[in-house]
Amino acid sequence: MYQFSKKTSYLFFIGIALCFMPGFSPAIALVTGLFFSMFGIKTTRFTKYTSSVLQASIVLMGFGMNLTLVIEASKSGFGFTAMSVISTISIGLLLGKLFKVEKATSILIAAGTAICGGSAIAAVAPVINAKNKQVLFAMAVVFVLNSVALILFPIIGHYFEMSQETFGFWSAIAIHDTSSVVGASSAYGEKALEIATTVKLTRALWIIPVSIVFAIFNKNTESGKIKIPWFIGVFVLAIITAHLIPQWHDGFAILNWLGKKGMIIALLFIGSSISVSEIRETGSNAFIMGILLWIFIGTTSLYLLLTHV
Repeated sequence: MYQFSKKTSYLFFIGIALCFMPGFSPAIALVTGLFFSMFGIKTTRFTKYTSSVLQASIVLMGFGMNLTLVIEASKSGFGFTAMSVISTISIGLLLGKLFKVEKATSILIAAGTAICGGSAIAAVAPVINAKNKQVLFAMAVVFVLNSVALILFPIIGHYFEMSQETFGFWSAIAIHDTSSVVGASSAYGEKALEIATTVKLTRALWIIPVSIVFAIFNKNTESGKIKIPWFIGVFVLAIITAHLIPQWHDGFAILNWLGKKGMIIALLFIGSSISVSEIRETGSNAFIMGILLWIFIGTTSLYLLLTHV
């Protein structure tokens, strides 16, 4: 095990402190962790807690879900959302096999693309016992494509003269992370932002059934037992609690903020645990798979929205 010197220990704790700074995004945390790793600033003393931090973060982010908006949005778009989530994950797993991407990495990229980017990856990773390097590459694919989407989507929307409503639906379906959905839709218009955030909340709830399904298929081969994702149940309780006690909104907002910061810290841990050799070992296939899957969901949803809405 690599032992911290006082100097590297201070640097690592400075990195954790940076996670609480405004503008320090999950992508920056991942890159910072990789930078630390390149200079030997890493230890299993922290990275062994990554899974627990991710699970706790998902639970805390549940306090930021608006159950009323989710239910209202689900009434009109449940079928379309279900179809896009299921088809995206299925195509993702197929592409993973075709390009010989590690199974866990394929699952994480597919879940992140189908549901809500980094949050879905963080929720599914502990369920399938994903390794840090698999989480890292899935997150990297999502973050790169999110950056592209922020610039590309409004341009495409204006080119096709899409209405605010149509663009809001499309961005919520075809962009991975909620933050990037908000960025792209807000650039397009106020109505697009309202619809996009509501639809994205609906998709985020698919974390629950998708995690349970993968838990069932990832049962312990030795004992034959299914590993129940307990934190998903607590995540649901967090959503219900926030709905039933609206007067505690400010407190729940703080918990939601802590959840987001927790995920950023976990990504710092993940990045710091990856070696250059592991990056080379994974290669470019994961990115090719992620790009093709993103093109599939983006073009398919765009066609359906332009021709049937």
